[in-house]
Amino acid sequence: MADQLVFYHNPMSRGRIAHWMLEEVGAPYATKVVDLEKREHKSPAYLAVNPMGKVPAIVHGDTVVTETAAICAYLADAFPRAELAPPVGDHARGTYYRWLFFAAGCLEPALVDRMVERPPVEREGMLSYGNYESALGALEKALAHGPWILGERFSAADVYVGAQVGWGLYTKSLEPRPAFQKYLDRCARRPAYKRANG
Repeated sequence: MADQLVFYHNPMSRGRIAHWMLEEVGAPYATKVVDLEKREHKSPAYLAVNPMGKVPAIVHGDTVVTETAAICAYLADAFPRAELAPPVGDHARGTYYRWLFFAAGCLEPALVDRMVERPPVEREGMLSYGNYESALGALEKALAHGPWILGERFSAADVYVGAQVGWGLYTKSLEPRPAFQKYLDRCARRPAYKRANG
């Protein structure tokens, strides 16, 4: 019997990204909603799953995965039939990792800083993304070869990038450039996206 997959989720969190990824994978999973208003994410039971007290998290058999980009990468590898990651040895895997982790390490912090109006830092090289304009320029360039990050092939990188683009456009922390809106429109047409966001 396959290991049970449990998804710790709150719809007002980055759990929306993991939810979309789980729907893309197509494997059965159980959802445990973590009530943030009741601070269930800081309860001893949940801290045993994720000591950071952050949502989402997944437990797959004996394996615990936190951090949303790691969840996406893990699920893509754990369920290769979904073809959401280039196989090990495929040169496209480098591009896939590059943009998956760009979305987590550069794009998301740039959008959050813009949204909360964090003042510019004196030495922008200390920021993971350098500056907002550079991050958006890099994203636009990544999408230029489309329709997906890997060209014709949809991957887990598109789940993370697409979710960040959608969130950024929704919160107005991402400039509404045509390339971003068209990319989000393509993402939103995917059946798994619709199931996760319906």
